[in-house]
Amino acid sequence: MRLRTPRPLVVDTLIAVAMAVVAVLLGGESRSQGWPELDARAYVLIAFAHLPVALRGRHPLVVFAVIEAAAIGFVSLGYWPVVCTFGAMLALYTVASVRPLRTALACAGCLASLWVYAGAVSHSPSMASVLGQALLYCSVLVWFGHLARRTAELTRRLRAEQAERARRAVAEERGRIARELHDVVAHHMSVISVQAGLARFVFDSDPGKARGALGTIADTSGEALEELRRMLQVLREEDPEAPERAPMPTLARLGELVDRVRGGGLPVDLAVTGTARPLPPGVELCAYRVVQEALTNALKHAGPAHARVELRYGPHELTVRVTDDGEGADPARVPTGSGHGLIGMRERAKLYGGTISVGPRSGGGYEVRLALPTSAGERGRGGAAEAER
Repeated sequence: MRLRTPRPLVVDTLIAVAMAVVAVLLGGESRSQGWPELDARAYVLIAFAHLPVALRGRHPLVVFAVIEAAAIGFVSLGYWPVVCTFGAMLALYTVASVRPLRTALACAGCLASLWVYAGAVSHSPSMASVLGQALLYCSVLVWFGHLARRTAELTRRLRAEQAERARRAVAEERGRIARELHDVVAHHMSVISVQAGLARFVFDSDPGKARGALGTIADTSGEALEELRRMLQVLREEDPEAPERAPMPTLARLGELVDRVRGGGLPVDLAVTGTARPLPPGVELCAYRVVQEALTNALKHAGPAHARVELRYGPHELTVRVTDDGEGADPARVPTGSGHGLIGMRERAKLYGGTISVGPRSGGGYEVRLALPTSAGERGRGGAAEAER
């Protein structure tokens, strides 16, 4: 069960009530300290000198002014000044923690003046001591409040920078995926161009071959339109200066990837079940990249381990499962701030209407499981379901 964090207003209200109670109890000792006993008027001023602290987070300057005025009235009527110091000190700290240093110093001057005024009214035998206490306490409160303000500003800045880095990571990953999809569409267009030329060439001499070419054009153009739609969904801006890229890998080259990982020191088994068949280039690229990133993370973080890659070709779905038996069971081992990590895996799976799960295994080690629909109809339904979510 997750515990809720108390709201600041509730916490400040409890603090205000607690200080008022302590002030009333302390005021009960006024007579023994040589000061007049508290009456109804004194209790009202004590309330105004402490209870406004409950609103210090919303109106710090107004709260400080009300508490300061109540404290001045309390001291002017001859009551024990110590009783009304708690609220004023906390109010000064609050102002210093949320307002500029110049404002905090002005409020500190007001509180120090109240302190000196209380010493003068009570005919203190050592005004130098009273002045020293006023300067010391006010300086400490302003200093700690100023440190709290700088810490809060730094925390907000760090959170903003982290959010910006995460946003950029997603944008860069989607841009990279979009460029790869551009290559997929270009491949489809090349096939269409070749088949169209063939159909035109044999249209009169070999109608059967021409019909086969036209059927290929219809199928390929349908896949190309689907890939183009996906590309436009993720493309954010053009990148005309993108470097030249090598041909995109397919599942047929998965053995080469496994060999490279083995050469890096991680034993890997590759198992394929079902009838392997050609899949849309985008689907093969998605599966290949997820396997690549999962093995890379296992190589970096699993320690001495053994990995296994399983591909299962179903009638309408491709399932990819990458597991290791290493010691890394911490979800933080999959980096979220780079393209090769959890962000990349999820973005690719989402792009093709698939599902992915990443996390520790119950028996130890780590598992990445990806399920991708292989038919256009299934991918369309998966994308619609994802959009509804």
